[in-house]
Amino acid sequence: MKLSKLWILSFLALSSLVMALPASGQPADNTRYAAVSSNADTAKEALSTTELLVRCDDIGMCHSVNVAVEELAKSGLRFSASVLFVCPWYREAVGILKNYPNVAVGVHLALNSEWMNYKWGPVSGRSAVPSLVDSDGYFFGTTAALRANGPKTDEVERELRAQVERAVHSGLDIKYLDMHMSAIDGNPEYMAIVNKLAKEYHLVVSRSLGEQDVEPMYSEPVDKKENVLLERLSHLSTDSVYLLVCHIAVSSIESEALIDSNPGAPLDVGKNRQAELSALLSPGFMNTIEANKIKLVNYADLASRSGEGK
Repeated sequence: MKLSKLWILSFLALSSLVMALPASGQPADNTRYAAVSSNADTAKEALSTTELLVRCDDIGMCHSVNVAVEELAKSGLRFSASVLFVCPWYREAVGILKNYPNVAVGVHLALNSEWMNYKWGPVSGRSAVPSLVDSDGYFFGTTAALRANGPKTDEVERELRAQVERAVHSGLDIKYLDMHMSAIDGNPEYMAIVNKLAKEYHLVVSRSLGEQDVEPMYSEPVDKKENVLLERLSHLSTDSVYLLVCHIAVSSIESEALIDSNPGAPLDVGKNRQAELSALLSPGFMNTIEANKIKLVNYADLASRSGEGK
């Protein structure tokens, strides 16, 4: 009798289990469906997210800039760093950036050397690109001076290729190309070369992925940069990717000695670039990002999502 009762109880338990199975033969799992619903909501929310890409230019230009980029990278901020591989201090920048996976690295392609008392020249060598250099073998200080010298397109390609080659062999994982000042992007033939190199080296080009520019802090007074930045970030639209170009450095004897050859450029270079760094590191910046539900991305993210790059 006890055996019979045991058999009946077992039969009922088995029947209950069979009834609980869906047609597929898998156990019903309400938590799994809840997770699917949650993921769908997350995906829907992601489609209406405002994304901000912070791009810091001129990395490797000098020691004061490299100290600043390491300070920003240490904060954990997700951003992009455009390295001037033509500059003597690029090696220090390479050593720093290798340690920070939160930073996407690009080549800041340059055909000019704007500072009055601090110059750099072509990676390919002055004899290889004579139409791109002044009598001392340096790049010209202004775009106008370069154009007046009649630069040859084949020499432009030779030099830009040399800069990309130096970058990809530096040990850094290069993700994108962008341009230093207006010596390149103001010329359709030069931009065709940039796009050609990007395709050849499996890189993306900054401003080619639908980014909308946030007006930079560059020309704002030192004491107003942070407030102006926060105000601009508070009025971004959803469903957009925004690009904020920054120029950072620590204020030092070195950075304060820099004087731009271009008319209308800000004075007190070190103080101006320190103020941009301070704005990005400020509690107000992160509070504004969080309050406005802005997602920070870099060019590694955009390249991966677009299917371009490597």
